[in-house]
Amino acid sequence: MKKILLTFSLIALTVMSVAAQDVTGKWKTIDDETGEAKSIVEIYKQNGKVYGKIVEILNPAKRNVKCDKCPGEDKNKPVLGLVIIKGLEKDGDEYNDGTIMDPNNGKVYKCYIELDGPNKLDVRGYIGFSLLGRTQTWTRVE
Repeated sequence: MKKILLTFSLIALTVMSVAAQDVTGKWKTIDDETGEAKSIVEIYKQNGKVYGKIVEILNPAKRNVKCDKCPGEDKNKPVLGLVIIKGLEKDGDEYNDGTIMDPNNGKVYKCYIELDGPNKLDVRGYIGFSLLGRTQTWTRVE
């Protein structure tokens, strides 16, 4: 009887932990061209939507860089602290209907994100249709 109860408890905990997985938290971004880690982005919820802010720049030489190509209010702001993901809404297993900005060139793209397991996040930026874009896989920072 104890084995059955223990087995049932472990299964219940596993199901609850899978259901509790969330996109919020800190994520390490990887440069598409070099494969090197670039920054840490903190994804958070605000007023029912999801946002992502750069909270750490991993290359010491770029820590004080300003976003001179960013549009609007973000122009000439420090990249550190910049909100690059804006207004995503949960839709099933993914979050979409928001935008992501590339601080290197200031371009803003439509965006969706989706968990790929508990510690990987697929982040897709695109123009028009989601087929015309690129996906990065970010890893969760513990």
